Amino acid sequence: MLSLTSERWSELQHAYGSAVDIPALLAQLSSLPSSEGTAEPWFSLWSALAHQGDVYSASFAAVPHVVAALAIAPAEADSSFLQFPAWVEICRAKGGIEVPEDLSEAYFSSLVRLPSLAALALASQRERGVVACALSATAAAQGQHAIAEAVLEMAEPETAGKFLQWYFDR
Repeated sequence: MLSLTSERWSELQHAYGSAVDIPALLAQLSSLPSSEGTAEPWFSLWSALAHQGDVYSASFAAVPHVVAALAIAPAEADSSFLQFPAWVEICRAKGGIEVPEDLSEAYFSSLVRLPSLAALALASQRERGVVACALSATAAAQGQHAIAEAVLEMAEPETAGKFLQWYFDR
């Protein structure tokens, strides 16, 4: 994975330009911070790297760091540790975006780790958001992008209930 001290970050892009600010945000993930509301560093990471469904070269460099932080203690990690890599992969696939060659191996290798880390997260957490993000991350890692997105959209019980009602009524 790209070192947080690499000069390459200044060449990578995010929603607001150069990704030179991203390594400092990623370094904070090792303490497993919450993503509730506008909590940092998650608010800035989401805003810059997964902005309104758009992903950027820096998004692909960041995902391995998010997954590595998740691996520290999956059962204690916030749902964003699963949701962020899943959403980046969903958006990448929907947009037909190519991962830069020098970031590709680390990016896709980190996705392969998601199903086992999701299972570890679910071993102690059964909160709806964690369950939905774990399922979505697993689907995204398996290349099932539509399922991954649908699971995220149905994380709210009301939405899932409306879908089931529609499905059975059709």
